[in-house]
Amino acid sequence: MTVYLTVQVKIKDRAAYQRYSDAFMPVFEKFKGTMLAADFEPRIISGEWDKDRIVIMSFPDKGAMMEWLTSEEYKVIAADRDKGADIIALMAEGVEGPQ
Repeated sequence: MTVYLTVQVKIKDRAAYQRYSDAFMPVFEKFKGTMLAADFEPRIISGEWDKDRIVIMSFPDKGAMMEWLTSEEYKVIAADRDKGADIIALMAEGVEGPQ
């Protein structure tokens, strides 16, 4: 079942976050992920939001997402992510069939 990963980003070190961003796609593409959205100016529809960026990705299943997230390649670049930003990451499982 498809899983979706939504990441909310608050930049704290732009240079470190840029290094992470520059290295991200080559690693991400190895693990069957699909980038659905990445926006530095999302429109707030309701409530308050204090982040700088939102990223939405999908993977064919939880196993593929976990393989990417725990890979050595991702761990290496995640050091710059952790230095460069505070994040909130949420995984949601897709729904099957019509709702």
